[in-house]
Amino acid sequence: MSARTLRITLIVLTVIGLGVASYLTYVHYAGIKPVCTAGGSCAKVQTSVYSKLGGVPVALIGLIGYIAILGSLLVREGETARLATMGFTLVGFGFSAYLTYRELFTIHAVCEWCASSAVIMTVLMCLSTWRFLRGEPPVHATSPPLAQGAGAESAARVGSAS
Repeated sequence: MSARTLRITLIVLTVIGLGVASYLTYVHYAGIKPVCTAGGSCAKVQTSVYSKLGGVPVALIGLIGYIAILGSLLVREGETARLATMGFTLVGFGFSAYLTYRELFTIHAVCEWCASSAVIMTVLMCLSTWRFLRGEPPVHATSPPLAQGAGAESAARVGSAS
């Protein structure tokens, strides 16, 4: 996968995650039940004691996290930006893993919106880590002009010596 394709994939996944987090934040502040195919599981999770951290809805924390990830993807490409993206997604993954644990073992209900965000964040973390570890692709795919010229001169000398 090219560096450009990888970056575009990360941006698309982040925008999808941003949509999920925006919807859950809207649901929280509107005081409505989220659309859910799993019965009342989403509402149970959204109204649990674990739906807030220090009084701040975790949906809003997720929204801010996705905005930070998107920002790190839209700045000029470089090692610092790739490190920031990886850092944000690692934190997001850890937070999502903790919330998923609470859903499964404390709340005993799974919100499909939350689960989809956790899957998106997991994929983002894997891709951004791979992107960071593989590093910057070479800027010049060809030799510098001086080296090309030297090669041409050498070839001309070999040809004239025959």
